[in-house]
Amino acid sequence: MDKSTDRKYLIKAFAFLVIFIFLFYFPARTMGLANMLNTMMNTAFRLLLDTCLYIMAIAVLAGAISSLFAEFGVIELINKLLSPLMKPFWGLPGAAALGVVTTYLSDNPAILALAEDKRYRKFFKAYQIPALTNIGTAFGMGLIVSSYMIVLSGQMGMNLGWPVLCGNIGAVVGSIVSTRLMLVSAKKKYGKDMLATEMPGATVSEEIAEETPPQGMFLRIIDSLLKGGKSGVDLGLGIIPGVLVICTLVMMLTNGPSESGAYTGAAFEGVRVLPWIGDKLNFILTPLFGFSSSECLAVPITALGSAGAAVGIAKGLAVKGAITGGDIAVFTAMCMCWSGYLSTHVSMMDVLNCRELAGKSILFHTIGGLVAGVAAHFLYILF
Repeated sequence: MDKSTDRKYLIKAFAFLVIFIFLFYFPARTMGLANMLNTMMNTAFRLLLDTCLYIMAIAVLAGAISSLFAEFGVIELINKLLSPLMKPFWGLPGAAALGVVTTYLSDNPAILALAEDKRYRKFFKAYQIPALTNIGTAFGMGLIVSSYMIVLSGQMGMNLGWPVLCGNIGAVVGSIVSTRLMLVSAKKKYGKDMLATEMPGATVSEEIAEETPPQGMFLRIIDSLLKGGKSGVDLGLGIIPGVLVICTLVMMLTNGPSESGAYTGAAFEGVRVLPWIGDKLNFILTPLFGFSSSECLAVPITALGSAGAAVGIAKGLAVKGAITGGDIAVFTAMCMCWSGYLSTHVSMMDVLNCRELAGKSILFHTIGGLVAGVAAHFLYILF
């Protein structure tokens, strides 16, 4: 290796160390070095127990059900029935609707259990596989968010369903934008003819893709459930690194000190960088979303890392009387469409073996979430 090459490596290493130290200096100065390190470890541990194992449980159940549906032809039936709806709007085969349902009832990674099954992938082209992350995330935790917002609407004395319905429609609009943009980008990489089952390096469960030998109905059901559940365990293990690393970072950039106002090193403390950025963009975001106060910006900003934490903030604002029906509509749309995508997108794309497209996927989903909020705002005004 010549001296010029050595010099380039040294410059890169030095530049990286400067950036790395700078990124850690600010939170360490604000929180204290010991508190910052303790918060990182405690947050990662809590995420492992509360989030990763929960996702694994979802993946096991979703994998078992999807395997059962594939075994008895339900996915093929859904594909034929819903293709006329899914293709014009989302550009995906009708089988993608099953992923929408599973994520709406559970969480973003549930769609990965379907994509892991070769019998499900056969309905897709290769360029459509990365878009499963976008469409699945757009409906993640939909039932939980919608139910929570309906309760808030009732507590505020508003029509129980109307703001939430506008929010759900807004999330649909955002999902179409996010998915379509992802398809355009993925088509440039994979082309339009390659099948999903032919993707290089695709992590597909061959075991559950094999034909089940003739046997009794009961044994076929049990066999499908167990094989599909096993693929969910593998999926849950694969997603742990991404969730722990990315979500810990996002939570520390989103949250503030503990309720006492002091840093203690507890889990989920942070330095509120993302809400600070939101405040600076208030003059743009408020007209687009029609928020009744700048405090409302904290909800979609928090949804970047965790939809559950975001609806918790919405509840606090409702108790203070700081939100309106229009806010509820926008909260529903953006909490659904974003639903912690910064915490899960990288690991989901990694599992789909499309890590190189993760950056574009995040960008397009950011746009989709903004569109969802704007659509919900104007739908609520219109109707």
